[in-house]
Amino acid sequence: MSKADNMLAILWLLRSRKRMTAKQLAEHLEVHIRTVYRLIDALCVSGVPVVSETGRSGGYYIPDHFTFDPLFFELVEQKSLVHAAAFAREAGYPFGEALQRAIAKLKRHSSPEQLNHLERHETGLEVIHPPSNPPLERLLRQLEQSIADTRSVRMNYQTGYEGPTETRTIDPYGLVHWKSKWYVVGYCRLRREIRCFRADRILSLSETDTVFQRPADFSARQFLLNSLLTASEDERHLITVHIEGSSQAINDLCGHWLFGHALVERAADRAHFKMDELTLYTQAPYFLLSYGGKIRILSPSELKSCMVEITASLLEYYQS
Repeated sequence: MSKADNMLAILWLLRSRKRMTAKQLAEHLEVHIRTVYRLIDALCVSGVPVVSETGRSGGYYIPDHFTFDPLFFELVEQKSLVHAAAFAREAGYPFGEALQRAIAKLKRHSSPEQLNHLERHETGLEVIHPPSNPPLERLLRQLEQSIADTRSVRMNYQTGYEGPTETRTIDPYGLVHWKSKWYVVGYCRLRREIRCFRADRILSLSETDTVFQRPADFSARQFLLNSLLTASEDERHLITVHIEGSSQAINDLCGHWLFGHALVERAADRAHFKMDELTLYTQAPYFLLSYGGKIRILSPSELKSCMVEITASLLEYYQS
């Protein structure tokens, strides 16, 4: 049996038989007595209060005040864990191997009926996984550990697709997965403010000896969303946008994060938005071009002119 299985077996033996010696445990598990000592130590480290008493009536036991619930999962809980693991792998979860071992352990300790039920539901839902990226996975594991240890990291970071490489020292507050990309949110010691950084643009990473204190109740997820959705709170500075098109196109447009937060009102074939100028003329045109002739911009005319210029420059680029 694996170490975890042996630890669980000792736990159940001590709960059922009240008191056992290391020799009795070794004979029952068919392992060397030194292995029992190591397993007991591991249980103590994990938080189980195993007490050792010497003498003729001595041995190991667990105090009566220590109670625990057996780790039993209902069928629907098992199914949800397997499905969640599939989605985690799709996101490029950096602890995929450990996740697979956990799912394998879940199956190993399931009854034949449970296993059959689990496998039928597992094959009924599939997620297309991205190509494996071992360097990025290692980097994400480093960042996750630094976040847990509250230690600052030094990184070489590429600003933009062809931007220069800069050395930054940050206090990493959290990792966020957004639209198939991983971001680390933290305090940048160069800019002296909280920033978001694309993990795939970090060229190298090293942990420092500096320990930081994470702000209380800070949400990396909310900070990232707020930085992406940079709409002004002053209604006077927002630009009115009217777009019409097929009902499916309008549905998709209103459901997208870029336009969804700016929606004022909509009908089946048209929608009214209010957006800040920077977003409207830098991000919106490129997204709207993906709809082709399924939508039509009614206003503002400047947005239409912007899309004409972008389209013309693309045509010139690919014809050259």
